[in-house]
Amino acid sequence: MGSSNLQEVTHTAADGKGILITETAMTQLSRLCREQGESSLLRVGVRSGGCSGMSYTMDFVASSEIQENDEVYEYTTHAGDTFKVVCDPKSLLYIYGMQLDFSTELIGGGFNFTNPNASQTCGCGSSFAV
Repeated sequence: MGSSNLQEVTHTAADGKGILITETAMTQLSRLCREQGESSLLRVGVRSGGCSGMSYTMDFVASSEIQENDEVYEYTTHAGDTFKVVCDPKSLLYIYGMQLDFSTELIGGGFNFTNPNASQTCGCGSSFAV
């Protein structure tokens, strides 16, 4: 059913920091980043709202939208493809150490977040409380 062996392999950014990204998520993000173009980065963060009080956000942004205090992490796939993930410092407080996975399951598929900082998560997996 699942890809439990692949979920054990995680990647950190080139500097050893940032969020953990599983091999399956790395492959998917690399493909999506290539489709978005060279000047796009993946912005991850949190915002108020969702079933449990806070929800995760993921969106592609132009590199010109990086703010001075944002953290930028570069990831490299086994195939040598690179992409960058940017996060604002306030969101990083809530998602530091989080693991991002990708599932191809028909039900519950897509990007999944495993956040060690969350005290409560909802059934949809896209919102949490601390």
